[in-house]
This record gives sequence, structure tokens and C-alpha cells, in this order.
Amino acid sequence: MSSNWYERNVLPWLIDFACGMRSVGKQRMKVIPQAHGRVLEIGIGTGLNLPFYDTSQVRELVGVEPSQRMHHLVLQRSRAARLPVEIVGITAERLPLADAVFDTVVSTYTLCTIPDPVAALREVRRVLVPGGKLLFSEHGRAPDANVLKWQSRLQPYWSKLAGGCMLDRDIPAILREAGFDPQVQSMYIPGPRIVSYHYWGAAVAV
Repeated sequence: MSSNWYERNVLPWLIDFACGMRSVGKQRMKVIPQAHGRVLEIGIGTGLNLPFYDTSQVRELVGVEPSQRMHHLVLQRSRAARLPVEIVGITAERLPLADAVFDTVVSTYTLCTIPDPVAALREVRRVLVPGGKLLFSEHGRAPDANVLKWQSRLQPYWSKLAGGCMLDRDIPAILREAGFDPQVQSMYIPGPRIVSYHYWGAAVAV
């Protein structure tokens, strides 16, 4: 089985299944309903956040997703949620969008996979209106030395199976490096500990 076949035909469904688990849905509920106004979601994936938006607060939703194989699932969930979404099929490191046009940017389970997350977050800063918020929920670097050791050991294999996902990214540090002041909560959620340490909250540009 070629890696291209796997990435085209298997990986989108694996990601949809893993990111659709109940425990992950609870994390989405902590941040997505806060989105308001004109909203940009980077790494919209298969549209798993769509049911959690407060449609009375969202004026417009634009979703960034480079994987064309996921777009049809986004559109299906868009119709089910009665929330129209415009899909932009590019990566987040270079957004073809004007400065200061979004009130909210959403990133869930995306910063682990973007090749240059700092560059992507600097683009997020650029497109946010002054005082606009980045809402995030991400898995990442565990605080326990033994878990972190296994994250490092398994990373080369995990990345190949999970579309480039990185197990041990320090999410608060990446946010600060990109020029954000994050208000972060963190804990283990149910699941294997190498992937279950989560960071979530809101961040504003500084």
C-alpha cells in the first residue's frame, strides 16, 4: 500500500474518527461556542467543530483546509448545522486574506500538524481585528517526564501514521513566540497519555 493511497483514502477517515471521540468533543465545547462575528477556522478538517458554533453569534465562517479529500465532509456537516462555510483549500502559513478582517480565529487539533505553526499563528495575528481572539484546543507536550519520553520515542512512527501530527509540541510556548498572550488551561483527558494532554483557552495579540 503506497503512502499516497493511505493519505488519500484512509487518513481522512482515521482523523475524523479519532477527532470525533466524545472526550475530544467535550474539549471543543469549552471554546467553540465563544466564537462570534466573522470567524476563521484554520485546519477545519472534516468540520467536526460545526455543531458547536452558536449560529446566532457567527456572522460568517471561513474554513482553511489544504486536504481536498476532507471538503465534502465539511460541506455535509455545514448543511446539517445550518451554518454556511466558505472553504479555502490552502495551508495556514500564508493566508490569502486581508489584514484585520476576522473577529475570531479558531484552531482545534491543528497546531500539532502544521509544518510551521509559528508562521501560521503570525498569519492569524495579521488577519485578526484589534482585540480579536484566537480560540484554541490542542493536544501537546506532556508535563510528566515519563510520558514525554514516550512521546519522543514514538514521534517518528506516529507522524507517519497521523499525517505529520507532532506529539510533543509546547502549545503555550508556540503561541507566545507568535506574539500572543494566551490564557491557557491544561489537563489529561481520557485516552492514551501520549496524546491526551490538552491545552485550551483564548489568546489575544500583544
